[in-house]
Amino acid sequence: MTQAILLTLTSLVLGLGLMQGQTAKKPVAVVAKDGSGVAIRGYDPVAYFEMGKAMVGKPEHEAEYRGAKFRFVSASHKQSFEANPEKFAPQYGGYCAWAVGHNYTAPVDPEAWKIVDGKLYLNYNKDVQRMWSSKQAKWITEGDKNWPGLHQ
Repeated sequence: MTQAILLTLTSLVLGLGLMQGQTAKKPVAVVAKDGSGVAIRGYDPVAYFEMGKAMVGKPEHEAEYRGAKFRFVSASHKQSFEANPEKFAPQYGGYCAWAVGHNYTAPVDPEAWKIVDGKLYLNYNKDVQRMWSSKQAKWITEGDKNWPGLHQ
């Protein structure tokens, strides 16, 4: 095996192992946040839609939604979010879409994202995102069924 294949396989095994360790034992908060209450590790949810990329927001452009602080790269992104948070907030509260599709929760890498039918989905890492994307319609359907039972 080439070194690239070994690294990919190692990443998958580690990623799946870590996700299994993150399995929710009890309902989680409706929005994933860090110890400071910041969602999506500080990334701007509007940037995914408006700029087509993941961008770290700024503390001076912060809005609260469902008990979490969302950050934005600009005042205009903050205003867009405040006008319609459901449009921009990540699905499943910002937890890993693959995990929710499998009826548990896991943290995300904000760089592992995809917009499907106007909704933002985040995943644990890019390897997991590739697996999720290969059957995304199935995992979205399953995630939509599972999500209500996973959060408070």
